[in-house]
Amino acid sequence: MVGPRLFSTGVIIYGADGDFKADINSLEDARSALRRTKAFGANSIKSYNQPRREQRQQIMQAAKELDLNVVPEGGSTFFHNMSMIMDGHTGIEHNIPVAPVYKDVLTLWGESNTGYTPTLIVNYGGINGEYYWYEKSNVWENEKLLTFTPRFIIDSRSRRREMLPQEEYDNGPILVSETVKALNDKGVKINLGAHGQLQGLGAHWELWLLQMGGMTNMEALRAATINGAEYLGMGLEIGSLKVGKLADLIVLEKNPLEDIHNSNTVEYTMVNGRLFEAATMNEIGNNPKERDNFYWENNKTNQAFPWHESTQSFTAPGCTCQATHN
Repeated sequence: MVGPRLFSTGVIIYGADGDFKADINSLEDARSALRRTKAFGANSIKSYNQPRREQRQQIMQAAKELDLNVVPEGGSTFFHNMSMIMDGHTGIEHNIPVAPVYKDVLTLWGESNTGYTPTLIVNYGGINGEYYWYEKSNVWENEKLLTFTPRFIIDSRSRRREMLPQEEYDNGPILVSETVKALNDKGVKINLGAHGQLQGLGAHWELWLLQMGGMTNMEALRAATINGAEYLGMGLEIGSLKVGKLADLIVLEKNPLEDIHNSNTVEYTMVNGRLFEAATMNEIGNNPKERDNFYWENNKTNQAFPWHESTQSFTAPGCTCQATHN
């Protein structure tokens, strides 16, 4: 598969009832769940919605024994988040649902080694950050995005967009982003995570939201690169340009230090030394190769083409009626 490097957390160690609940009621339960998860390839564990602190601590103990990172989600529960920091978790996934925060939280978190992946694009405690970009930009006109995503997915989400007063954003994801900046200034390592909301643009949106809260362009770019690599325990292999590291990089047309939105001017992408043209994902360089068609590009009756061309006249088998386009 042509794509980014993927590092697995495996199936989440989920505490709520469901098809994949992990019952953790003793240290041995935790060891069993984590041994199994590590055995099929996980290099970190997501502890999620284990309701009692002792359960979360048992997972932490088992993870230390097995040399696994633990990246939990508090499920929008502030006190879960705070106890996770105190118990030494690798980081907090998703933003804490309280903003702003004061000296108690800033000091506690700043003195810990717990990172933070706020995921502003799906903000807790307010409107999701992605709504801002759907409202402020014509996403359905982004040609590069439409090259790699079926049009019906983009059109159905972006053409009929929700409009909100600016104060909803100011008191939502932007306020949370300002709290992220305050934590960053106390030494908390901030990481970029885009939640898979919109592949391609989502990470850029998240980057810009981090900068809107007061981060410098360089601070936001560090969150998008070296911070995340170190958070995953891969700081010696990826995350920055350095002799001996893996050759994963992007080449931009314009400088994001001058304007953070220039992050979206990607000309080339290199993965493990293989160079790709970003507009087409054709491989160039040492081993030129055109990419294979995506499934939606294999005929003219689909959303790979302008939306008004996707309706075609046809006669259904065994039916005397005919459907036509307008």
